[in-house]
Amino acid sequence: MQVIVLDNYDAISEQAARLVEKNIQENDQLVLGLATGATPLGLYKNLISGYNARGISYKNVKTINLDEYLGLEKNHPESYHTFMSEKLFQHIDIAMKNTFIPDGNPSSAEEECIRYEEIIDSIGPVNLQILGIGTNGHIGFNEPGTDPNMSTHVVELKTSTREDNAQFFQSLDEVPRHAITIGIQTILKSEQIIILASGKSKAKAVKRLLEQNVNRNFPASFLWKHDHVTLIVDREAYQFVQSIK
Repeated sequence: MQVIVLDNYDAISEQAARLVEKNIQENDQLVLGLATGATPLGLYKNLISGYNARGISYKNVKTINLDEYLGLEKNHPESYHTFMSEKLFQHIDIAMKNTFIPDGNPSSAEEECIRYEEIIDSIGPVNLQILGIGTNGHIGFNEPGTDPNMSTHVVELKTSTREDNAQFFQSLDEVPRHAITIGIQTILKSEQIIILASGKSKAKAVKRLLEQNVNRNFPASFLWKHDHVTLIVDREAYQFVQSIK
């Protein structure tokens, strides 16, 4: 795992954007795995700037999102369909037919998991996967205790995850209790992975990740089983790492 430590959130967002753009310039048919939540917002702002200022085109790029809340319609203001449209897709030249996000309100959640995994298999592998890390070590919505051999599946969200995401809802009670997520096994099929971490709230998770203790109680630890992972972290999130050196 390559570790890049930068001064602040703006710096890690810009660095991640440059890496994404470099991959697109090398392969204009890139399959890009995307994350949601607060962490990638700066990345997406930089990608929009790159599209406007430097002409980085997404016409042939395909995107695969990690997850979606279960029980939310696509047009719900807090669905990840809405998030991706508002924060990235509507601001660049990507073809919406090339963007893929799980259906959060399917007639059968089990069938939706199968359908989504088949989509990934048909257009993948993901060339470059963007990840954040939860305070409890989740990647995607793969919570502590998740079987690392699972593909796309339904997960019950931990209270800590719901509390972290409550900032986007009117109250904790409105945060869905279940989600559909790409599994750890599927994430590890990606050719390259970038994981972003920022702020003191993520410092303990970053410390634990870099201890290299691979186990299902800390899902992000399975990234050590991948050969091409880059952790881009700011100094606040890196503050406890010196104690493990």
